[in-house]
Amino acid sequence: MKAVLASSVAFIPGIRHIVAVPPFANRTSIGTLQRFLRRHWHRLLRIREKIRFSEEAFHLVLAGGVGVLGGLVNLCAYYATESVKMLFFQRPGDPVEIAEMMQPLERIFIPALGGLFAGLILYWGLRLVGPQGSSNLLEVVVAGDGKLPFRTALVKFCSSMVTIGTGGSIGREGGVTQLSATLASKWGQIAKWPPYRLRLLVGCGAASGIAAAYNAPIAGSVFASLIVLGNFSMNLFAPLVFASVVATMVSRSFFGIQAWYSVPPFDFTHVLQLPWFVLLGVLAGAMGAAFLRMLQKSEDLFKKLRAPIYVRLMLGGLLVGLIAIQFPGVWGNGYAVTNRILQDPSQLLEEPFTDERHLLLVLIALLLAKLVATLATVGSGAVGGVFTPTLFLGASLGGAFGVALHRLEFAAELPVPAFALVGMGSMLSATTRSPLLAMIMVFEISLDYSLMPPLMLGCVVSILVAGRFVSDSVYTEPLRRKGLTVRQESTAPGAATERTVGDIMKAPVPPVRENAPLSEVADRFLRSANNFLPVVDARQQLVGVVALHDLKEYLNTGAELQAVIAYDVMRPPPPCVTPNQRLLDILPVVLASEQRNIPVVNTLKENRLIGSIARSEVLNLFSEAIAARSGSEE
Repeated sequence: MKAVLASSVAFIPGIRHIVAVPPFANRTSIGTLQRFLRRHWHRLLRIREKIRFSEEAFHLVLAGGVGVLGGLVNLCAYYATESVKMLFFQRPGDPVEIAEMMQPLERIFIPALGGLFAGLILYWGLRLVGPQGSSNLLEVVVAGDGKLPFRTALVKFCSSMVTIGTGGSIGREGGVTQLSATLASKWGQIAKWPPYRLRLLVGCGAASGIAAAYNAPIAGSVFASLIVLGNFSMNLFAPLVFASVVATMVSRSFFGIQAWYSVPPFDFTHVLQLPWFVLLGVLAGAMGAAFLRMLQKSEDLFKKLRAPIYVRLMLGGLLVGLIAIQFPGVWGNGYAVTNRILQDPSQLLEEPFTDERHLLLVLIALLLAKLVATLATVGSGAVGGVFTPTLFLGASLGGAFGVALHRLEFAAELPVPAFALVGMGSMLSATTRSPLLAMIMVFEISLDYSLMPPLMLGCVVSILVAGRFVSDSVYTEPLRRKGLTVRQESTAPGAATERTVGDIMKAPVPPVRENAPLSEVADRFLRSANNFLPVVDARQQLVGVVALHDLKEYLNTGAELQAVIAYDVMRPPPPCVTPNQRLLDILPVVLASEQRNIPVVNTLKENRLIGSIARSEVLNLFSEAIAARSGSEE
């Protein structure tokens, strides 16, 4: 009895005496709680699911961090190029304005000297860091696991800043985007995240780099979605937008919100004005296709020299310097000259061509000079972007077209800057094969909506014309040469939401070397649940697979087992898949495969093992899709 009383008492704070509690009270409370949970546990689970920190929310947090990195990288790039200018010119400012104040000999030798320094940074820097993986953004997304080498990117960034700071005809957005994406990838590598998340981080880095460099958050997110990831699904697009917005705001806190290019206001109200911009789109499409072809030829020509990279970059800089004797406007990315064309093209007139009648000749000469300077810089192997030089070429082409129409007494009510702005977008559309990106980019960097109708028309016409001559963009052409195919568009409805191998790819099944002893292979099977083990050579190329079933004949062997290696018992390489393939396209391979984890290789040509996909996961995805479609039809 005493024991029952002792267990049935409770001390209530604030009351100095013991209160007896009936022993059945606790059991009653517990029973009530159990009945409540049984009645409402489904609702509680739904509430927990809604407030749980999902993977999508986690990706947004990561994207915000990547956006901060992109904004800071843009700031570092600005100060790096300004430091290079102070070192070579003892003054800051736009390269074109600096070149105009220099003597002809200085215009010749400073770009050549800058090319030499940039080449030496590449030559010795890449030797010091040693061989690393690909640093091409699209390649690590399309045919890789999202891993970008940090040391290589840092070396290329430093080389790019020297080239830009000394007058090379190239844009700094390339270096900013590359380093931003690499830092994002490195973050994921340190955290040991899976390949699908690494590729998303690379896309966020590219988006933040473009957004910060151009103060263009929409264009940054669209660039990463269309060009880098090739996917417009919301679970990917939302982090890209988040990264772009954060990067833009970080950059604006240092550089402000001013538009990159200043365009005079113009009211575009008459439908009969549209045909002139259709014709401009045709010219820009042909010019864009020719530019892409000439870039390839220029790169091939410089490679035939069989000279070290620093010699090639010096020769490229020397060509830019020679052109700059007469046309100092070819220095740098051409921002200052493009602004002059957009504001008042007559500012380009200088001695001995000061008459308005010479304006058409000056614009055409400037277009050709910038074209050759860009071909020399990019073809020699300089690191950087071609976005801004492409805008320069488009502005020159559009300006020349507008002046020519005025000379022929056509379209007198349309100002020349209107044609220049539409030419910028049309040229960008032709070279990137993305009219949506070109429209948004030109709008964001000019903040002028009045010319959006003719701009849209010029962009779509130019890509149709360019597509008749070239099938790849300035970004996909290097991958095509490596045997990779990048599909930036599809004729299938809903293709933007289709999942790819890269979306579900995981780390590869740990492979064995082709010379691994059979005892090591058997031990690997005992320590894993895999029925097949991939076999690779020293270059990580998939040379075959070992099946667990094939080891049975060796179980009763004696000492001779030590002489058997993986190469002796392996099967030929099975059908493999690549990260850029659609799941629908690989379904026959999945259905025919005996493996639980199907190998993923970078390309079917190189056959380098980079990941795997679970056969059961692919089949489950298709089962869910079929069930969802059947349910919607009922």
